[in-house]
This record gives sequence, C-alpha cells and structure tokens, in this order.
Amino acid sequence: MKKQFLFFVLSILLFGQVEAQVRTDYTFYIGTYTSGESKGIYKYILQGNGLMEYAGLAARSENPSYLTFNKEKEFLLAVNENKAGRIESFAVTNDTLLLVSKSPSGGSSPCYVTTNGTGYILTANYGSGTVGLLKMNSGQLSKLQFVEDHHSEEGLTAHAHSVQFIPNSNTVISVDLGTNELWFSKLDTTKQKLIPLNQPRLKLSGNPAPRHFVQHPNGKWIYVINELGNSVTLVKHTPEGAFIQGETFSTLPADFKGKSYCADIHLSADNRFIYASNRGFNSIAIFKVNTDGSIKLIDNEPVRGDFPRNFALSPDENYLLVANQKSNNIVAFKRDKTSGLLQFVDEIDAPVPVYILF
Repeated sequence: MKKQFLFFVLSILLFGQVEAQVRTDYTFYIGTYTSGESKGIYKYILQGNGLMEYAGLAARSENPSYLTFNKEKEFLLAVNENKAGRIESFAVTNDTLLLVSKSPSGGSSPCYVTTNGTGYILTANYGSGTVGLLKMNSGQLSKLQFVEDHHSEEGLTAHAHSVQFIPNSNTVISVDLGTNELWFSKLDTTKQKLIPLNQPRLKLSGNPAPRHFVQHPNGKWIYVINELGNSVTLVKHTPEGAFIQGETFSTLPADFKGKSYCADIHLSADNRFIYASNRGFNSIAIFKVNTDGSIKLIDNEPVRGDFPRNFALSPDENYLLVANQKSNNIVAFKRDKTSGLLQFVDEIDAPVPVYILF
C-alpha cells in the first residue's frame, strides 16, 4: 500500500514537472491610438498560465491601430491611421522593433494591412474608401503600386475596412463598410495591380456596415461581421465560383436594448467556433459552427472592460485576449476547446489598445 502511495505521489510530481516544461510563454504586441497616453506599439508576454506581463514600449509610432507580420515573422507592419495614411515596417528583434521604412498607404485613415507569402502588401483605407497595393523586400517597403477605388454607383461614401488574400491564390476580397459591399479582385503580378473578377462585388442587404471577415478553409464559407447590423453574415462561395449572401446571425441576445457595434471576428483552428466582439454590449459573442455552415450563438462573455475592439486567440488557442479601447486594459480568458466557452484569467493595463498581434 505504501509503495502504491509513493508511486502515486511521484507520478503527480513528474507530471507537474513535464507540464511546467511544455508550458509556453508568448510575446504579443499591442497596436494603439496615440491621441492619449500611448506612444506607439507596446510589447507584452502571455505566460503559459494565462497571466500577462508588460514588456515595454516596442516602437514609437503614430496611431498604429492595426498590425501584422510577414510570413516569416521577421518584420512587423503597422498602419498609421491618419489623414495622410502611411505604412511602417519594423524589424523584429529580441528587445524592440527597429524602424526599417515608411510608405504611403494609398489613401487616408488606413485601418487594415495584410501581406501574402511573396511580399505583396494590401491596405484598407477607411477615410478614402481605397485599397492600396505595395511590395516589401527584406523589410523595405516599395512605393505605392496601385490603388483600388471603392466608388459607389449609389452615391454612398466608401469606407474600405479590411482586405485579405484568399489562401493559395491571388484572389483578393475587400470589405467596404460604407457601400455595404464585398469587392472581389485578382492580383496581377505582371501589371502590379488588382483586376476585378467576373463578379466584382456582392452587395449585402439591409445596410449592415460590414467590417471584417474570416474564411473557412473549405473555401465554401466566408463569415462577415457587420458593425452596425450587430451580426455575422454567411457568404457562400459556390462550385461555379459565385459569391452569394446566406443567412445573417445576431451577435446580441434577443432581449438586449441599447446601442452596440461589432468590431472583430475570429474562427478557431478546428473550425468549430466563431468569436465576435460587441462594443457597447461589451462582450465576446461565441458561436458554434454547424455542418451546413450556419452558426448558433451559444454565449456572450463579458469582457470586463469598455469597447472591445480587436481580440486574438493565442497561438495554442488556449487563451483569448481582448483589447478594451476605452477602459485601457487587456483581458485574458482561458478557452475551453471542447465547449468553446471562456473563463476570465487576468487583466493588465494598456494605453488605448485597439489591436493584439501574436
């Protein structure tokens, strides 16, 4: 009996040591608005137990409201969300971010930047309703290559809010909040420009103000989050290549009264759950993805702050971190991968945080 007990104790100790050894800490960066106390881009650490540490100001930058890495994570790109829009590139070092170059974004108030594996960069410029195309070589940004103008045939004011490459292709999808449209184009690497597809646009009904989107890896479903509609719209990509609007799902409880505005959306790596942020209701909406592509709202987790802008899943997806813009804090939640539900773990101060990048 004593031997069995001793074996039990040793097993627990050994398991604890192994668990401690495999626990991973992750560095993440915070993009901010610098109209208040913020000075630029900040660096933090997410520990394996979900607790967060402040690691300092990584780079001075003006309104770096959206960030992304290149494929190898050697360089970080930041927008400068100002009237004279600009993109900055930084070399990622152990201690800080080193500015490499700057280039015009192709319009005013850029709010989104993305890159593909071959060095092409796309920006969404909210103020001018344009998408800019640039290139980057060893961190050095090119001059502006091309600008896609989201003019409206109905006289609506265009507000390009996000843009992404379709994986493993040169197809580009951009979302315009002002015209309530998805724009479809192809990157022509010979002419260095975006060329409209045979179906150049998809107009969403109800004027929901689409903002961001996530793509399901099956290539058939796109989930668009709508800022004013407080909803997620399923867009289907048919076998014939057409994009059609499907069902729309509310991010709010049926009994909610008041003003709220959606911001960000993410799909879990197992493709089972979608998360969306509500600013006003101040929560993360949690959806279960059904086999037919529809989604079901299963919970709204309060974010313990005000005006949750963007949020991010940790690389291992054990945690979900939220940037609360108006309450100046980052909140970490433990994520249950089976149920998709969230449980509060930690919070930390951050000056006007609007974006989280792992």
